[in-house]
Amino acid sequence: MDVPDSPRLRFRRMSDDDLDLMESLLGDPVVMTHYDHPKSRSECQGWIDWNLRNYARDGFGLWIIETGDGDFVGDCGLTWQPIDGESLEVGYHVLPRHQGKGFATEAARAATDFVRRRGGVDHVIAIIDPENTASVRVAEKAGLGFWKRADYHGREALVHRADLTTHPQSWPKSP
Repeated sequence: MDVPDSPRLRFRRMSDDDLDLMESLLGDPVVMTHYDHPKSRSECQGWIDWNLRNYARDGFGLWIIETGDGDFVGDCGLTWQPIDGESLEVGYHVLPRHQGKGFATEAARAATDFVRRRGGVDHVIAIIDPENTASVRVAEKAGLGFWKRADYHGREALVHRADLTTHPQSWPKSP
């Protein structure tokens, strides 16, 4: 199966069997602080269904990320988002007990490297709530620099970007 690789994390496709894991992640108020609300169990199933469709259509989506010994960390991957038409976003969510360990950065780098090797896309973005300073740090450490502010589903967002045709460049820091 075609998934990213990284030194400390395993990536795998989501399945319906992951509903409890995804509910523990996306239903967590800390993880979802910068979203409208924590997701319900049925919304988590919708998240899985969306990713199953993404895998079938694109060959990628958000993947489950686990430590080498199988401990669930969160999700990370690539999805098309409505920024400048459509742009490929690298997204990530990490359980609170695994935050601050560098897993989100490692996963975001692996996803970015995955799409760079795969080809066909000249850049990736990360869409970040302006108040989410931790996510800004992850994006910047993963090689995505501030690009612009944008309206995303009726809310202001910071959009970070990495050019995949060259090595990560030095982009301006977030405002």
